[in-house]
Amino acid sequence: MSNPVFAHYLVGGMTAEQAITDVSQAKKMGFDAFALNVMSTESWSTDSIGHLFEAALAIGFYLFFSFDMLHFSSASAMLPLIEQYAGHGAYYMKNSLPFVSTFYGGRLGIDWENDYKKALSDKGISTYFVPNFGDALQDQSDPSGLYRQFPAVDGLFSWDSAWPFIAEGKTNVSSSVDEAYITAAKEAGKSFMMPISALQFKHLDSANNWYRRGELNLVQRIPQILAAKPDFVEFLTWNDGGESSYIGNVWPYAIDGTNVAGYTDDYDHSAWGNIISPFIAAYKAGSSDIADIVPANGAKASGAIWYHTILTTATCASDSIGKPDGWSNAEDLVHVAVLLSEAGAGSLIKVYNGDDNEKLAEVVGVKGLNSFSVNGLNTGKVVVDIVEGITTIASAKGGKDVAADAAICNYNYHVVGFE
Repeated sequence: MSNPVFAHYLVGGMTAEQAITDVSQAKKMGFDAFALNVMSTESWSTDSIGHLFEAALAIGFYLFFSFDMLHFSSASAMLPLIEQYAGHGAYYMKNSLPFVSTFYGGRLGIDWENDYKKALSDKGISTYFVPNFGDALQDQSDPSGLYRQFPAVDGLFSWDSAWPFIAEGKTNVSSSVDEAYITAAKEAGKSFMMPISALQFKHLDSANNWYRRGELNLVQRIPQILAAKPDFVEFLTWNDGGESSYIGNVWPYAIDGTNVAGYTDDYDHSAWGNIISPFIAAYKAGSSDIADIVPANGAKASGAIWYHTILTTATCASDSIGKPDGWSNAEDLVHVAVLLSEAGAGSLIKVYNGDDNEKLAEVVGVKGLNSFSVNGLNTGKVVVDIVEGITTIASAKGGKDVAADAAICNYNYHVVGFE
């Protein structure tokens, strides 16, 4: 079986019908399972978990738990859900063992060997445990000691290597931390799960207001993963509207009582699926070459563009939360990812901006994944055409214009697919 690809899924309030929609879309995109980020065992959470497992079983999809250790202080709180679902037909298995992960938990002082592994063993359950214990690192660039520090793990996940840290400035995402994990995993005879994400923008309140650089983050991560060939890949995320990293649906009930809708409504990210699905196919086929990431269904061209709908010079004076930490790492750019088939290779990719349709760039495309950012983004509309000879074979026309200023300092991305 090829190495699997998961999507991180925040468990929130939802209906059974919404669960069916999500698992159906994820399966169609090529994902193997949702990593269910569980932050509560209250009924709103367990009801949604039930809906998701029922939907997954019906559709032939899989799920596993990723316990959010910012909301749990002990391993014992995790055990009942594992007991309940470990034998479920839709629970994801690795080596015939139920797969379990976490968001953090390395520095809580939990005895994972006894309080988790042995406690489950006493109930007749063994798991394949791949937590994210990066919060225990003194030096984020050197994870080599984690496998020795936590012998209860079967593998490790590195959440924070998905984006540059704010303090790193205007830099691109690096795979150096992931490569260090992979080296340590091989030495320990264990596994590694590598993350990929488009951005992280949170604008909830003054304490939760940051931008971890997006720009070309998503497509820069793709060749890194193809080269590193980790045991597992996890997309961050399917539905985290609060941090703007979603590639799927953000259901209203899940964000009820927050201001998340103010920066996610009408900011649909589903067009990133035009890139993600062919990437998953190439990764599972064992490819190391972005030339193998071609449009689905035999199309000549596909892909997406994305951009911020406010300029970095915006003051957002009426936004009581203010500009996010890390805003200065954002840039006024149009980001382009075009997938071309062999037949589409040689097409021109033309980028326009403004009411006068100023051409910002023209790039000759090659077979596979073409990705680049274009300087000079200003106010007005954004259009990118893919032209073969004198014929436009695909076009991405931004539904949202770029503004000089706005009431909300929204550093979420407007994402548009090619049609």
